[in-house]
Amino acid sequence: MSGALSGLLVADFSRVLAGPYCTMLLADLGAEVVKVERPGSGDDTRAWGPPYASSGEATYFLGVNRNKRSIALDLRADTEVARALAARADVLVENFKPGTMERLGLGYDALRELNPGLVYCSITGFGSGAGAGLPGYDLIAQAVGGLMSVTGEPGGPGTKAGVALVDVITGLHAALGIMAALRHRDGTGEGSQVGGGPQSSGVGQRVEVSLLSSLLSALTNHSSAYAAAGVVPRAMGNRHPSIVPYEVFQAADRPIVIAAGNDRQFQALCAALDRPDLAGDPRYATNAGRVAARESLVPELNAALAGRTADEWFERLTAAGVPCGPINDLAAAFALAQDLGLEPAVELGGAGQVANPIRLSATPPSYHRPPPALGQDDSWLREILDP
Repeated sequence: MSGALSGLLVADFSRVLAGPYCTMLLADLGAEVVKVERPGSGDDTRAWGPPYASSGEATYFLGVNRNKRSIALDLRADTEVARALAARADVLVENFKPGTMERLGLGYDALRELNPGLVYCSITGFGSGAGAGLPGYDLIAQAVGGLMSVTGEPGGPGTKAGVALVDVITGLHAALGIMAALRHRDGTGEGSQVGGGPQSSGVGQRVEVSLLSSLLSALTNHSSAYAAAGVVPRAMGNRHPSIVPYEVFQAADRPIVIAAGNDRQFQALCAALDRPDLAGDPRYATNAGRVAARESLVPELNAALAGRTADEWFERLTAAGVPCGPINDLAAAFALAQDLGLEPAVELGGAGQVANPIRLSATPPSYHRPPPALGQDDSWLREILDP
């Protein structure tokens, strides 16, 4: 079965996380992705371990590089080969420090002369202007972009998210931008064949995304509070600034999260807790009232929850229509997804892989090529460039 993006050739000059995550999503959906790596060492994440898979490969690298080919190019010595690949490609993705690709003769302006239909995606940390010299690391973006200021306990030093979340969000934005540019190209010409490059009569364009801009967008209600009302949010631990109850509570054995997002759900919660008096208390009748009276309400809820285990409350509250759930580790999270029929993992090349979360009824994601060994497709490249 052909994928939704079958026929597209993607030249992937990116490394680490944001770019490779973007290109893996495209590869899962059928695009032919050619990963360009440094000879000898390859992508930095090939050495980011432990943990390692049974094959000895770093699981970090394996997690974002399936369904790709790998070629090893020294971009200073092999510039003409890289330009020939770009001339055949439909999409190019790069996340070098701004100016690097231009110095190598691989910048957008140079390549669109070779390939007017090329969609050229640049991923940066802080843009290509005044922020071009700043290092594009997820941790730095989380710090200067405000995420750490709203994460962690009140009064704390700031806490990073447990995963490189900004890189992942930026990769998603990059993929979306690429798809929009391809849609525009389809509307301005006849499209391209596999690796059609300059044979396409469609018009390509440059796509630019940055870690900082992606994070500010992803902070949604927090960034909107500042942009629209001048409110600077602060860390509240597991509490929500605008909804109560919407946080972690303590059951008899372990914590449980309850997210009662409206008055009806709060009333159902009180009934399930055998505390109808709380629902009838005028202080708690509306969400705004509950936010104002958070310090008196939360202890009452914790006292009621102490009488049963988290699993018992999960079953009881879910049946009552109250959104809730225990705090799982990843093993329990994968087990839950499997129990719910979501098929969260696949086997590929003898190692487990996290499944692509997108479900398409006609052209679903496929898993046809394990993460590549460094340079394993060098001969393939020579064949397509000099058939």
